[in-house]
Amino acid sequence: MKKEKIFQEEKKVMKKKIIAAFLTAAMTIGSLSGVTVFAADAGTDENVEMADASDVDGTTITFWHSMGGVNGEAIDTLVKKFNDENKYGITVDAQYQGEYDDSLNKLKSAQIGNMGADLVQVYEIGTRFMIDSGWIVPMQQMVDADNYDVSEIEPNLAAYYTIDNELYSMPFNSSTPIMYYNKDMFDKAGITEVPDSLEGIGEIGQDLLDKGGAGEVMSLGIYGWFFEQFIGKQGLDYANNGNGREKAATAVDFDKNGAAKNILTAWQKLNKDGYAPIVGKGGDAGLADFSAGKSAITLGSTASLKQILQDVNGKFEVGTAYFPKVSSSDEGGVSIGGASLWALNNKDPKKLRATWEFVKFLISPESQAYWNAQTGYFPVTTKAHDEQTFKDNIAQYPQFQTAIDQLHDSSPEYCGALLSVFPEARATVESEIESMLNGKEDVDTAVQKMSDSINKAITDYNTVNN
Repeated sequence: MKKEKIFQEEKKVMKKKIIAAFLTAAMTIGSLSGVTVFAADAGTDENVEMADASDVDGTTITFWHSMGGVNGEAIDTLVKKFNDENKYGITVDAQYQGEYDDSLNKLKSAQIGNMGADLVQVYEIGTRFMIDSGWIVPMQQMVDADNYDVSEIEPNLAAYYTIDNELYSMPFNSSTPIMYYNKDMFDKAGITEVPDSLEGIGEIGQDLLDKGGAGEVMSLGIYGWFFEQFIGKQGLDYANNGNGREKAATAVDFDKNGAAKNILTAWQKLNKDGYAPIVGKGGDAGLADFSAGKSAITLGSTASLKQILQDVNGKFEVGTAYFPKVSSSDEGGVSIGGASLWALNNKDPKKLRATWEFVKFLISPESQAYWNAQTGYFPVTTKAHDEQTFKDNIAQYPQFQTAIDQLHDSSPEYCGALLSVFPEARATVESEIESMLNGKEDVDTAVQKMSDSINKAITDYNTVNN
């Protein structure tokens, strides 16, 4: 054990030396005129030059994204528009990298030897990792260098990616979860008030089955993101150190503050009462039963609205409501999901400027109104609401107003946790909830296993990276 500990410490020191050497060598930059910004280097500010916009003619940048299907088509349309119309002679090469996990894993493997991209789309739970990596130039630095006005960016979206008043990445495709319900079933059951909590759903469950014609009360997918939202709706923290925002989290907090036990107890009760059967893991697991007219209620991303309406195809009227609390007395808010845009530190002043100009185009009101209409993600700028494209979309899909209202009603203080090992944490949470619902373990055991597993992962990560 002693030898192993010494080896790990030596390994840690060596890794830091290698990273430091790499970053120092790579920081050598040319003498182009421009402005100086800073790269995030795990706590060290390094000077990086950004060229003047007039100096980037003929520059090509690579954009890695994880948008497939119709979302990918929307990305391609925006990229083509930028390439055709930008006045700087910039060309963007957009490359689909697979799902979020695939993209991040490819970035991790490519980064040390070769920066494969200039701009990358990374899902929200990769935020802490990206900050710690030292691979990025914080967006705040380019914002400040360009005197860019960010006042119109939705504060509850920017809040997630802001640490110590510094915006590390630019919000792009952001969503929150909401509750979808079958209005026809609710009307048949004589239910006039939509419940605002899991507790409240349990109270109307039997009426939905007996009178509303529901085959299931609630098709609730076992999803780590929902678990996180239920914590925020209680006004409690997922992790210590201010949810990992005051400084890097060293342990989860949901086992100590009772948040996890509250969630699992309520979830288990709904399941045992026959109101929330097991429908599978993942955020989309419950959507099929809802769209088929089987379940009266489901939870899903705001970005799923158009797909749900298409799948329902007029069979019944779809209602939307805020994401439910655990108990009706809870006071808290929701945090965002989705992904943001990260500028990689390739030590190329022209590419950095070209990247920044493309980012500004993507978050412009016109681009964001189009993006919202095509994908269902929030416009990241409030000025997009003035665009006719946005107005037309809201008129066609009035249910989306629920998502807008929920976002605005939630305080930035509920922006959510930052955790170095969030992908692993979500997988653990989902496995333990599934085991509990299948009767393999009780609530307390499930919570303990969650916290033990995630805390070990956090400790292992912090040992290597701090």
